[in-house]
Amino acid sequence: MTAKEAILLNFKETRRRSINLWKGIPIDFLHWKPDHEAMSCIEMVRHVLESEHIYHVIIQNRGELGDFKSPWDNLPYTTVEQELDFAQFFSDKFMQEIKDYSEDDLSTIEIIRPTKNQRKILGDYLNRIVFHEAVHMGQLLSYLRTLGIERPLIWD
Repeated sequence: MTAKEAILLNFKETRRRSINLWKGIPIDFLHWKPDHEAMSCIEMVRHVLESEHIYHVIIQNRGELGDFKSPWDNLPYTTVEQELDFAQFFSDKFMQEIKDYSEDDLSTIEIIRPTKNQRKILGDYLNRIVFHEAVHMGQLLSYLRTLGIERPLIWD
């Protein structure tokens, strides 16, 4: 397995498990959050999906967002399915771009974010994106545990 294949598999499997978890959130609890400063369940789902697009733009611009305007701005929160449907176009574009990179690109393209004091190679940056999603998966699992709701099996 090549590095690119491993990265794509990690994206695919993490998203598959996230979707399994997200679809296990009872609709009555989509807007629940553990405290007033936390994200609600549905806000966290959107955060993960929107962040993937933001990271894609950062990669395209090699580190900068430019005059980015999020397609999610002013979009009402509804259901997990609608969040997934809206994000699919952007996710597909991102996955295709990753497929189009060469193995050499993964170790030579630099993502430089001076405002964050970051300088990462593309392969590393892509893995950090997947890690971001995995962290939020853990947070949502904790939310469901706190609520006493049965948690979907993500370790299949």
